[in-house]
Amino acid sequence: TLNRPEGDRVLDAPYVFMDLEDYEKQIKDEEAWDKNDRNGITIFKTDNLTTVLTCLHKDASIEENSVDGLFQVQVLDGKVSISTVDGDAEMRQGEMMIFHPNVQHSIKALKKSTLLLQTITEGKAKQTFV
Repeated sequence: TLNRPEGDRVLDAPYVFMDLEDYEKQIKDEEAWDKNDRNGITIFKTDNLTTVLTCLHKDASIEENSVDGLFQVQVLDGKVSISTVDGDAEMRQGEMMIFHPNVQHSIKALKKSTLLLQTITEGKAKQTFV
C-alpha cells in the first residue's frame, strides 16, 4: 500500500498469525497517526473477509458508513459512540456490535480508541476501512 510500500506482512495464507498489540504500536508510530484523526492497517484480506485494526484519536469519527457485507466492530481499547437511525450506543473495551449489510452507521471516538473492524461479504469485498 502507499502507507506501507515495503509490504512485509502476509494478508492471506492457509493461516495468518496477527499480533494486535504490535500492529497497534506500528500504526501509532506512523506519520499518518500524527497527521490525521485516525490510522489503520488491513491485517487480513480474502475475497470474503477483510480485517482492519484502526486507532482513533478522541473525537475522530467515521461518518455515515455503510458496508456491502456483514460488518463487525469490536472495541479493543477506549470508548466509542455508534449512531444508527435507531439511536446511539456507547461501547467500551470488550464490547462488539455486528451490522447486517447496508445498515448506515457512524462511529465517534469518545476517547482515544482501538477498534477491530471486520467485513464479511458473499463476493469480493467492495470497501476498505481506514
